[in-house]
Amino acid sequence: MLANISKPLVKLVDRYLPDPYIFVLMLSLIVLAAAVIIEGKTPLDAVNYWGDGFWSLLSFSMQMLLVLITGFMLASSPPVKKLLNYIAGFAKSASQAIILVTVVSLIASWINWGFGLVVGALFAKALACKVRVDYRLLVASAYSGFLVWHGGLAGSIPLTIATPGHFSESDIGIIATSDTIFAGFNLALLAILFVVMPLVNRFMLPEEKDCVYVDPSKLTDNEEQASENQTWERPADKLENSRVLAWSIGGAGLVYLAYYFFVNNGRLNLNVVNFLFLFLAIILHQTPRNLLNSLNDAIKGGAGIVIQFPFYGGIMAVMMQSGLAQSISEGFVSIASAQSLPFFSFISAGIINIFVPSGGGQWAVQAPIMLPAAEALGADVARVAMAVAWGDAWTNLIQPFWALPVLAIAGLKARDIMGFCLVQLIITGVIISIGLSWF
Repeated sequence: MLANISKPLVKLVDRYLPDPYIFVLMLSLIVLAAAVIIEGKTPLDAVNYWGDGFWSLLSFSMQMLLVLITGFMLASSPPVKKLLNYIAGFAKSASQAIILVTVVSLIASWINWGFGLVVGALFAKALACKVRVDYRLLVASAYSGFLVWHGGLAGSIPLTIATPGHFSESDIGIIATSDTIFAGFNLALLAILFVVMPLVNRFMLPEEKDCVYVDPSKLTDNEEQASENQTWERPADKLENSRVLAWSIGGAGLVYLAYYFFVNNGRLNLNVVNFLFLFLAIILHQTPRNLLNSLNDAIKGGAGIVIQFPFYGGIMAVMMQSGLAQSISEGFVSIASAQSLPFFSFISAGIINIFVPSGGGQWAVQAPIMLPAAEALGADVARVAMAVAWGDAWTNLIQPFWALPVLAIAGLKARDIMGFCLVQLIITGVIISIGLSWF
């Protein structure tokens, strides 16, 4: 049944969904028009909001680019290739490959969202080299694991409100992760999604005639490593192929991480993930030259991130400064009760996430509206906060912003996977809505 449902959606998306760059251009124009028509701003004001915010995501853009590059370099190292191939060998059929990649992606994303994005995409490539399976659905399944990140260990909203000094502390105090990430309703949601998502993806497998396969030779790197007994004439050649140099600097990086985690009790975040990936890649590639060769291959997939993220910075600025995001939230709050507020918080967060694809940025917009409403209605503040978090994660399934690193690693276009993601969106939306309202 799911295969039959997904088939027309896949064809529809393939025909009408433009490249993510076109998508972000259209979103920019829609938001600018909405700021003028709905919020009553002048065209000049709207354009100024957009221009002032255009470069607001430069730091984050670099982080995301490094997620792609460091993850690619790590995965292209010989030891990691062997490990991924070994795990992929457990899948003997297309069904097993779909289930396995979904479970691995869910676990990795629950640990850290950046880690999950990279691991899921790289594991999908390894599986495609072992099993004959629809490559579009395989990558969509890898991406679907990203859904659980905001309910996991690196969820930005629950971690923010658990941190002393957060901007809402005067209103709600400190809310421990035992009431959010490790609350019963959140753990129940995660448990259900860990069971349902692999099955949903499995049952979307197209018929043989509708499958799209990929040539495994196009997914593998056939370049040979330099021979150990090869001689180098120039001193520079010796440095570029020096194992001692690579292992020394790589070891220094790992010593820092050990000190960070075990002495300073540091937490896992995007910068730490990138640091870990980079220095493991330095060590596992063995020589600087091997690493640089891998870097040249990795950087080719980062063009979408470089050109699109500034536009999302402009969109976010218009949404926040014009009042559009606040109006959407207030509209849902106005019809909510104590029982239904988590549901409406979830739906409003999902809509806003299409235009403001940033958990931290979205919470800054919605918290001043949702938190007073929760207190006035007598709703569970922790549950409302997690509803916003889940709404932010939910519509990431159809938001090309977050799919860019996965698509770049896998070598696909957004339209290749978004038809399957629409089915995932509908089913998980029902599950999360029920969970937030009744669990």
